Amino acid sequence: MTASSEFIARILQIILIDLVLSGDNAVVIGMAAHPLPPPQRRVAILVGGGAALLLRVALTFVAAMLLDLPALKLVGGVLLLWVAYRLLEGGQPGTTQRRPASMAGAIATILLADFVMSLDNVLGVAAASDGELVLLLGGLAVSMAIVIFGGSLIASMLDRLWWLAYVGALVIAWTGADLIQEDLLIARAGSLPPLASAMVSALVSVLVVAVAHRAHRQQPSAASR
Repeated sequence: MTASSEFIARILQIILIDLVLSGDNAVVIGMAAHPLPPPQRRVAILVGGGAALLLRVALTFVAAMLLDLPALKLVGGVLLLWVAYRLLEGGQPGTTQRRPASMAGAIATILLADFVMSLDNVLGVAAASDGELVLLLGGLAVSMAIVIFGGSLIASMLDRLWWLAYVGALVIAWTGADLIQEDLLIARAGSLPPLASAMVSALVSVLVVAVAHRAHRQQPSAASR
């Protein structure tokens, strides 16, 4: 394989990694920015996405070390379950009303979730780039372009398809449940077979979304009394 063909192959590999691993990040950005008015929504997506890109560059140099820390994935997984719960606060099923949200809060949610979910993505891009700075930075830029475009698309779709919020929350909660099961402390206690692990993640995801749905639907009626 020539140097140019190898370079192209690595670029394609990085793009494939980004497409596979950046979907849940796009879901978070879209759901976090959705409650904002359209002008503020665009600013939150761009600012949050840009800050997340800088965060990913920093993470690239410490991701391998971070992933070896006991309890890091456990804490990150719990945080994602909390993010999935909170993201269902905006609006009731079947209505066009949205709960007001602050731009700072949306950006903070984007950064928190992107930090937790980007560790594996960053490691994959770093491995595919094989230490070449141009490929590494290009891969990170491609991943954030995918995330920002996908987040904008999801935020727009949520205006018309309210049930996508529940699908997105399930995706985020599932990612959190997987992270918890992958944590070193949990693995030392024994790992489940793949099918059983998937069933646990599915059960946890449905439970988080069901609790969030019940809690957030009760809030308006409680406030009206």
